[in-house]
Amino acid sequence: MAGLYIHIPFCKSRCIYCGFYSTTLGHLRAPYVDALCREMEMRAAEAARQSIGTIYLGGGTPSQLTESQLRQIFSHIYNIYKVEPNAEITIECNPDDIALAVPCSPTADSSSPADSPSPSSYAAILSRLPINRISMGAQTFDDSRLRLSHRRHAASQVAEAMSTLRAHGFHNISIDLMFGFPQQTLPQWADDIDQALALNPEHISAYSLTYEEGTPLQRLSQSDPRYAPISDELSLAMYHLLIDRLTAAGYEHYEISNFARPGFRSRHNSSYWQGIPYIGIGAAAHSYDIDTRSWNVSDVERYIQTISQGQLPVEQREVLTTSEKYDDMVMTALRTSQGLSLSDIARRFGTDYQHHLLSNAQPHIDRNLLIVDNGRLRITRDGLFLSDAIISDLMYV
Repeated sequence: MAGLYIHIPFCKSRCIYCGFYSTTLGHLRAPYVDALCREMEMRAAEAARQSIGTIYLGGGTPSQLTESQLRQIFSHIYNIYKVEPNAEITIECNPDDIALAVPCSPTADSSSPADSPSPSSYAAILSRLPINRISMGAQTFDDSRLRLSHRRHAASQVAEAMSTLRAHGFHNISIDLMFGFPQQTLPQWADDIDQALALNPEHISAYSLTYEEGTPLQRLSQSDPRYAPISDELSLAMYHLLIDRLTAAGYEHYEISNFARPGFRSRHNSSYWQGIPYIGIGAAAHSYDIDTRSWNVSDVERYIQTISQGQLPVEQREVLTTSEKYDDMVMTALRTSQGLSLSDIARRFGTDYQHHLLSNAQPHIDRNLLIVDNGRLRITRDGLFLSDAIISDLMYV
């Protein structure tokens, strides 16, 4: 079984912190969807080897697509792949798109969700598709921080979107939060958490704001003190507050940045952390089949052109060495609450790798940043905020 990721890179506007590949060239949506479908056809041989257990439409902003464009994508998915009957099918959405009056059946070459008559809500459109999980980017419930980030929704629209989604039968909703905004205080972050909990989502992902190289936020931070990063101490306090509030509210802290009601963990993202193969379709999408890793060109126009010439848009493909496979397993498994099985390391890679792992883990075990429990190596709560450095120390390459 594998996961299927479809990258929809279109955004109305770019957030100042975003380091993912996206574009505001909305007029290319229709030819891009055609190219997506053609890439699926060209890679149909991969579909014959495995069934699909999870589907994830990420971006960018997938909720920028019309109903007919989404139907076109799902028609190709179900014609080409064997999709499991109980597959988890997620789409990322912006809150302001959910309640937007949009056409029920726009033409396939429409470039905007609001370019024909017969208005409906976008939630109604999603309810007519195979989608059974929504991931919505709330980020913060403070309008000033939303404006600072160049997010296009208002804080009030998050609750409105949740209510609209519930009314259309969606009972597996995740919201994204972000902490560590410039000048953000601990009480302000506590208020964001409380407002998120009041919405009672099944899943919450929460990330510390990062100043990615080359983003507008990173450039602003170098010239304007209003955009300076908060202190590491405050960021750590925010993270611990997040864990305390969400676990007290009944959420499982099952991965460094992810919390879920029992039975509502993200199956798609969990497949990444469990080393399950996945197929990536679209510009900048990555694919992984245990032995190889590949990724597509990070340019919509180049992607469309390459597909139109009958060629796969692969930017690079690499055959993974044993050491790289070990590093992948360490990096992904240690992000989860289950941790890393020591016997799996020995079985897959041999005792030399297990010895390397344990010998490099020992200093962190001594500092109570790692723990060995029932044959599994796990990051402790004290180590979670330092996870990147800890994991780096355990790698082989």
